[in-house]
Amino acid sequence: MTGIAPILTPLAAVGLLLIMIGAIVTHLRRGEARTIVVNVVLLLLAAVVAWGRFGPYAFA
Repeated sequence: MTGIAPILTPLAAVGLLLIMIGAIVTHLRRGEARTIVVNVVLLLLAAVVAWGRFGPYAFA
């Protein structure tokens, strides 16, 4: 939004993707299947941001 180090946005999105994958694995191991929905939604939102910034049709 401010134009300061715009590379940080997609890197943060990729970091959040990794955290959400770890959260999903942890919830599955603990048998908390109902809470995985929130993690999947956040994972998908972070994936859209990462794809939108790194992808072949990156928006500026």
